[in-house]
Amino acid sequence: MQYRPLGNTGFEISALGFGAFKIGRNQQIKYSQAYDLPDDDTTERLLNSILDLGINHIDTAPAYGISEQRIGQFLSHRRSEFLLSTKIGETFENGQSTYDYSHASLQASLERSLQRLQTDVLDVVLIHSNGNDEEILTHTDAVEVLQTAKQAGQIRWIGFSGKTFAGAASALDWADMLMVEYHLEDRSHEALIQQAAQQGIGVFVKKGLASGHLPPEAAIPFVLSNPGVSNLVVGGLNLNHMQTNWQTAGAVSIPPAV
Repeated sequence: MQYRPLGNTGFEISALGFGAFKIGRNQQIKYSQAYDLPDDDTTERLLNSILDLGINHIDTAPAYGISEQRIGQFLSHRRSEFLLSTKIGETFENGQSTYDYSHASLQASLERSLQRLQTDVLDVVLIHSNGNDEEILTHTDAVEVLQTAKQAGQIRWIGFSGKTFAGAASALDWADMLMVEYHLEDRSHEALIQQAAQQGIGVFVKKGLASGHLPPEAAIPFVLSNPGVSNLVVGGLNLNHMQTNWQTAGAVSIPPAV
């Protein structure tokens, strides 16, 4: 199934989304192998080819280095063709990643993302967790900032990209969508995915290939066979790999309704 409903948003999202980490950052990374950032020509070809495949979701974040700027530079002319998700809470500058959930910092982050991505509205903005999920949700301004920006028309849909089951569960009360880790070796969020889907909340899956440790031909069907999953975000710089992954996703049978 190539496209799926994104919760109750009315948007039909591609089964695979493109994670744009590697076009913007190659320092302080968790990947096992180092890589060079692609040059502008390569990045432009890659991003446009991703859309040409039929993938209509691109996921980025201020924590992904220059990723937002490059998406804005090379895809602003095709803005109506894809759903754009970004995040607040974590930034990456001068080779260092920092977290700040204060009202002023989060609002400034939204303004920068709008400018860098060259768009008037952000389709999806997720809170980027540092691991202290429940602390962020209950003792910082993050949820309020997103709700206010949504009411103001800066954001269409809001949500949470967390680390824990408890954090994701807490976000069910207000989120339009969640981003969770889920793969063959970590099924800890499985019940939560089903609950979110039953409530009409979209579910993005991150690290579905366990950061490259699982073979795509097994990992992609596993994730997408879960009827509560809206899509699986997969990154990379190799277009041939993305084409193969897209074909694998398309071969997954349509899951039954939740």
